[in-house]
Amino acid sequence: MSDTLLELHGVSKRFGQKLVLDGVDLSLPAGSIMGLVGKNGAGKSTLLKCALGLQSPQSGEIRILGEPAAKLSAAGKERLGYVPQNIDLYPWMTIGQIVSYTGAFYRHWNASLVARLIRDWELNPNDRVGVLSVGQTQKLAILLALGHEPDLLILDEPAASLDPVSRRQFLEVLLDMVGERTVLFSTHITSDLERVADRVAVLKEGKIVYSSELDALQDSVKRLHVQAAAPFANGDFRVPGMLHAKVTGCEAVVCVQDFTEELPQQISRQWSAAVTVQDLNLEDIFLELHHE
Repeated sequence: MSDTLLELHGVSKRFGQKLVLDGVDLSLPAGSIMGLVGKNGAGKSTLLKCALGLQSPQSGEIRILGEPAAKLSAAGKERLGYVPQNIDLYPWMTIGQIVSYTGAFYRHWNASLVARLIRDWELNPNDRVGVLSVGQTQKLAILLALGHEPDLLILDEPAASLDPVSRRQFLEVLLDMVGERTVLFSTHITSDLERVADRVAVLKEGKIVYSSELDALQDSVKRLHVQAAAPFANGDFRVPGMLHAKVTGCEAVVCVQDFTEELPQQISRQWSAAVTVQDLNLEDIFLELHHE
């Protein structure tokens, strides 16, 4: 298996005059779980659809499972699992019927895994799909995507409609599956991402502004509290890697990217100040990167 299952280089996508993806570069190593985060309208769903070959970008190159995304072979498609944000299943079928129907398309279908998920997620095989709740429909779509144990699983907001217990069960399944398998999922629930992901990509205004290991992001973005001996002059407070700062008299609260251990000492010497470093969780980092 290739070391990289998904690669996007310089991918741009427009809808009319609106530029949704702007020169996106993204690489997904095999065996990793990557969370894709961004504000509403940032282009997450469009990025995932382009990666799968469901939409065609105006420029750039996309390779998935070693093949061009737009010309993915049948063998390549069999190695993929996908759950879209808007789920559209056959409403007249029962859960048992749609499971059997979907499984017939795959040479390798783990019926015991699917049966266990149906039981654990409290789905009734005799219930018709059309009368399921939003959360039950999402559970069904997830287990249909997991049934053939894909090498690459792509999920668009997979846990958005699940209750906390179901979300925890789903995350446990994800962790059990990962090994040689790879997962890319978009989410707004940063606490879930922190539980399962080892990598994160941040999409902002159509661009990937960060893509690497989650631990590295948390090491990179810090909030500094600076207490100087004298008031800061208006507009005079600048530090390397500064994203933004709030300055009031002798005090400054500044968020920085590419933090280094030497930075607090550098600030302390320059401003004759005491500097306290604050670690941030992923939600705080997301808010800092999108600060306006």
